[in-house]
Amino acid sequence: MSGALCLVVSNWQSTLPRAELPAVDCAIIRPFAEGHLMRGPSRWSAVLAVVAIGAMVCGLTLRHTLNVASLQLQVSEPTLPADGFTSVELKVHSSDGRALLGVQVDVEAPHRLAVESVAVEGSSATASLRAGVLPGEVRVRIAASGYPQQQIAMTTMFDDSDAIGDGTPDFLRLHDPADRAAFRRWFTLLAEAQYYRNGALPPDIDDCAALLRFAYREALREHNAAWAQAMTLPVAASAGDVRQYQFPFTPLGASIFRAHGGAFEAASLRDGAFAEFADAETLWRRNTFLVSRELGRARPADLLFFRQDGHEMPFHAMIFLGHSQVEPGSEEFVVYHTGPIGKSSGEIRRPSVAELMNHPEARWHPVASNPNFLGVYRWNILRGAE
Repeated sequence: MSGALCLVVSNWQSTLPRAELPAVDCAIIRPFAEGHLMRGPSRWSAVLAVVAIGAMVCGLTLRHTLNVASLQLQVSEPTLPADGFTSVELKVHSSDGRALLGVQVDVEAPHRLAVESVAVEGSSATASLRAGVLPGEVRVRIAASGYPQQQIAMTTMFDDSDAIGDGTPDFLRLHDPADRAAFRRWFTLLAEAQYYRNGALPPDIDDCAALLRFAYREALREHNAAWAQAMTLPVAASAGDVRQYQFPFTPLGASIFRAHGGAFEAASLRDGAFAEFADAETLWRRNTFLVSRELGRARPADLLFFRQDGHEMPFHAMIFLGHSQVEPGSEEFVVYHTGPIGKSSGEIRRPSVAELMNHPEARWHPVASNPNFLGVYRWNILRGAE
């Protein structure tokens, strides 16, 4: 019996790390066990001792087995404004000090929260998380090789700020210079691309304002393979996507054009202040701001507005392209839809700036001395940072 008792202890000791071995010596147990086994009923004491030690062995082994290494998470602020640019750092540590390998951080609702970057150094990792523009709760999942997956709940809160007071919410304004550059390149490429469609325009492009709305919405979309196939662009795009948000995933849904005056507030989401449709006058008054009446101040994606009183549709808009993204050369262009001409539905035209300056009708010259030229305007979503 003493040999069995020592075998139990030895087996138990072999299952634990050396630092956790209790001081149990068979040399001490053996005389105790043998002395009691020689005395009739006292042998049951030895049996009970074996059972007790066995139970202790199982308990300690189970405790050791359940003490699994884990990922420890720490975030300074679990609630962020849904403004599209506020960011926070999520710290990840391994509980056992092992180096973290294969770290992955993802979110279940990327329009509410986006993973900007993940940096790993030894047993720690830091994930930079940026708020999206859609409010709500979102779960962040963190995984690493050899560790159970962990998750943490975060919340983005609706942001109704309008720092400029022009009616455009700050969550729509593009705060990152890279996003503003991406918007300009996509907007001008999409507008110019319609010129190369040989009249086979999307059915919703039927006048100058429709061209602006089309290029604006499509510039803000996610430009994946399916989108590119449907769009049939004349050249490959050279710009990344706008990251702050993708149309139509905003608190306004697809209604991203300001339709009525006033500063933005929470009620603007429901009171008709925004719409999917906006004519040239509404785009001029509510969705853009004056840059200059000098064409030399125009940048690609800026707009040239004209007012020709006495016409059924007095307001007209052109898009300043700058250099073509389709054809090589240093010449600068504008592009616009003529709107209906007589019984015709009109067409897309892309004159050079020089040609426009020499238009046979002076009322179309984009110069400050022309009273019909309202000036160079820029989209409100580009306002405040340029």
